[in-house]
Amino acid sequence: MNINSPMYLHYKSKLSQSPVFSELPDDILSNMLGHFKHMTISKGMVIDSSRFISDFCLIINGRVKVEQIDAESGNRATLFLLGAGDGFDVISLLDGQPHDATPTALDDLSLLYAPTQTVRDWINSHPEFNRNFLPYLGMRMRTMEDLATDLSTKDTVTRLARLILRHTLPESIDKDTIHPVRLINDLSHDALAHMMGSTRQVVNKHLQIMRREGILDDQSRHLVVSELEMLKEKAGVFLTRKH
Repeated sequence: MNINSPMYLHYKSKLSQSPVFSELPDDILSNMLGHFKHMTISKGMVIDSSRFISDFCLIINGRVKVEQIDAESGNRATLFLLGAGDGFDVISLLDGQPHDATPTALDDLSLLYAPTQTVRDWINSHPEFNRNFLPYLGMRMRTMEDLATDLSTKDTVTRLARLILRHTLPESIDKDTIHPVRLINDLSHDALAHMMGSTRQVVNKHLQIMRREGILDDQSRHLVVSELEMLKEKAGVFLTRKH
């Protein structure tokens, strides 16, 4: 990206807010931004996963769901839901192989992309970059571990509660202790079902129960948590309470 671009400072600010690039020295951040280009993708478009052999993408605005789709049955499983600051595809970045996954734009997307080999060079030559990238990689691995554990050991209501809890901001936004839910707050019941290995009907039933129990705000069309401690209990997450 050219330093004379009218959007240069905007993208530099966005890059610095990404968990992959945050707190890098200004000269390194500026050098890295010089390798990125900008692109937009319309909501609903499927992104050609073959491009990730050559390009690493960083989300500036919007969300991407990454799915595995069975060719015979058409069944879907959502592996990741990515938002602003997230990078993809990390797997192809690491091993240089095609990744049999389907990324879809859930919103109109603004992306930065850089050559995959260039990003690999940063991993090899910039310890400052690795101090961000390795914890980010660990977080993504934990997400996959949590998904595998939930699918194999938890019932559907627990899986749904854990899914909502993972995306719930712990800080309330008003005196009534309403807790916003990020990324998944406006997804369809079908989309939520694909994230937890269930069906739309089951998700709908459990959400109705959570609203009746007061765990979720029953006045909002989107997911908003009213009782965080009750949600934690339903998710099987028991934290030591201070007396």
